[in-house]
Amino acid sequence: MKNKILTAIIGALACAVSLSAADLSLWYSQSAIAWDRQALPIGNGQMGAMIFGGTNVEHIQFNEESLWIGNEDDTGAYQDFGEVTVQLNSGGEVTNYRRELDLTRALHRVTYEQNGVKFTREAFASFPGKVIVVRFTADKPGAISAEVAMTDAHAHGYALKYGDKPVPATPADYQTETSAKPLGITISGMFPGYQYAKRKEGKEEWLPLHREAQLRVLHEGGTVSTQNGKVQVEKADSLTLLLAAGTDFKQDRSAHWRGELPHTVVTARLDAAAKKDYSVLLAEHLSDYQRLFDRVTLSLDGTRAAALPTDLRLKQYDGKNPDLGLEELMFQYGRYLLISSSREGGLPANLQGKWNNKNKPAWRCDYHTDVNLEMNYWLADVANLGECFQPFADWIQSIRAVRLEATKKAFNTRGWILRGESGLFGGSTWNWTPGTSAWFMQNSFDHYAFTHDKEYLRTLAYPAMKEVCEFWIDRLKALLDGTLVAPQGYSPEHGPVEDSVSFEQQLVWDLFNNTIEAADALGTDKEFRDLLVAKRAKLVGPKIGKWGQLQEWMVDRDDPNDHHRHTSHLIAVYPGRQISVTKTPELAKAAAVSLDARGVTGDSHREWAFAWRMSIWARLANGDKAHFMYENLLKSGVLPNLFCSHPPFQMDGNFGCVAGVCEMLVQSQTGEIELLPALPSAWPAGKISGLRARGGYEVSEEWQNGKLVSATIKNVSGDGAVKLCYGTKTTEFNLSRGETKTLSAALK
Repeated sequence: MKNKILTAIIGALACAVSLSAADLSLWYSQSAIAWDRQALPIGNGQMGAMIFGGTNVEHIQFNEESLWIGNEDDTGAYQDFGEVTVQLNSGGEVTNYRRELDLTRALHRVTYEQNGVKFTREAFASFPGKVIVVRFTADKPGAISAEVAMTDAHAHGYALKYGDKPVPATPADYQTETSAKPLGITISGMFPGYQYAKRKEGKEEWLPLHREAQLRVLHEGGTVSTQNGKVQVEKADSLTLLLAAGTDFKQDRSAHWRGELPHTVVTARLDAAAKKDYSVLLAEHLSDYQRLFDRVTLSLDGTRAAALPTDLRLKQYDGKNPDLGLEELMFQYGRYLLISSSREGGLPANLQGKWNNKNKPAWRCDYHTDVNLEMNYWLADVANLGECFQPFADWIQSIRAVRLEATKKAFNTRGWILRGESGLFGGSTWNWTPGTSAWFMQNSFDHYAFTHDKEYLRTLAYPAMKEVCEFWIDRLKALLDGTLVAPQGYSPEHGPVEDSVSFEQQLVWDLFNNTIEAADALGTDKEFRDLLVAKRAKLVGPKIGKWGQLQEWMVDRDDPNDHHRHTSHLIAVYPGRQISVTKTPELAKAAAVSLDARGVTGDSHREWAFAWRMSIWARLANGDKAHFMYENLLKSGVLPNLFCSHPPFQMDGNFGCVAGVCEMLVQSQTGEIELLPALPSAWPAGKISGLRARGGYEVSEEWQNGKLVSATIKNVSGDGAVKLCYGTKTTEFNLSRGETKTLSAALK
């Protein structure tokens, strides 16, 4: 093993392109074998692809965001679309191999030498063009010969069954067609994607979801031909693949979730892309991507690893061998993944972003509602990617009517809630988890808190918040002393079903509190707002138990030896704001006791759990413990391609740890902007620029020897009144829209 590692290190260092420790690239000295552990992701929100970088065969597994089964009752599952393979017709020893994903450009690149030729391969997913682009070049003419194929993951049909609800599937249901012509390959067909309650002769009627993917093959020099559904490329100077895909899904229940067939749109995208030079496609992609990615920079001064491949760098990372460059890379990787999987006009990132490769994926690759989906979006606004929140808001809007009907049927109340698993069409299965819609509303209102976008609040967030409030107004139960509790609740995924579970009590308080502020901001619904004020005052609040812990239930039964992965009773600390070290210090102390007891071993060993605990510890002003969770995530929760490792992998840990880093450096949930509220000793010096604070402000900071040196505040969309805190120092001032102010550590 030592010899293999040494050989890999020597080979990496011999690459023609070197990597400094500060560069924001994942890179490797060998091609990928395992899809989930080694292949690297690209995406444009609408499509995602995993690229292997092989020298004999390149595998490009791809997906499209609306490729779901399910209906308005059943969650269903996110699906796999297919794979493009490129069989490269060249033999001989490969030297100087390098595979990388450059986060600054969202560009996958492979370089190697073979038979005296240097080959280069670049791939990116263009949001402006809605296409995936892969280009093969060589430093000698006529060096590229290949066989290009595209396979359909649904070509043969399959029998799918979740719980007791089968989805009928036969090859005839899919009607897959694969065709090849000199320009490329098309796969198209249909499969049972969803159903709605259209009664026909007493039966529900399935409506098949149509799908289509087209691969366009462009070349310079050489010849192309088709044979057996594949494209043969002979002695080309360059080869460019353009891939587009879609379905006839429409995010509109009134249209029965169906729009136009995908053929016209997919063809138009490829026609438009094919008319542009590769350099133009790349330039458009970079302009769009870097507009988002470049908003935030993080530089941590301190110990760094040598310029090793990412897998070896990750392997040697531990508390005794810190690598602050790897911590920077992980932070920016999470931002890259959100940009790549959640863009305006599209659908939210699910458990695996947009990179699922199975038709029976783990946990349905769905929208898990009891922490995972909410965690996916904690970073969006604070990490200055507010546009990436829009798909979540739009999806909530699209399923509200479905959930209103389901909730009325199950609970005979107004408003709406969800079960623990949810799908594209509003179908929701597994256990009822009533607090989760209130948790969605926390994300929704927080987006307004960062942006001050009143049109969004008026048209999207507030109507949904009011509906969820109505559920709880109807649902709450009065105890003999007049206090209000959530009846028969559940603390995910832990403990009994009973009254006044802290998870629901805290979320209902948060919901009422945010809706009161939303009504005030809009100047509307005073009577309803006042009712919420009265209800909020009567809610049973957080309690401190017999061993000093914050109780998970109204009954004081918490076990100090319980290491459960969920920390559902600490929502009031993060992402909520009911508990804070400054305003409720005793409750904050009790929350720290509970979190310490949960530990970092046993059942708590989950990547998303580490990420959540980063933010909780940061809110409790303990930067060292927050950083300890970050270390544990990197040591035991991350795969060689830096995907978080909840089997097979999940995006929530990648997204959640970004939010944790932000919480260590800037907080704004209490109505003031706190600078370096939980700076860990592991980061003695550094800079962060471009983080967002609630109220509509942008924050940049620099620190040395663990102390703030300067801070810059920009008013992006705020009302102008700024209150800054650093330790015991505070200052207040006014900023006009667009105005920037830089202050020293004295905050004067």
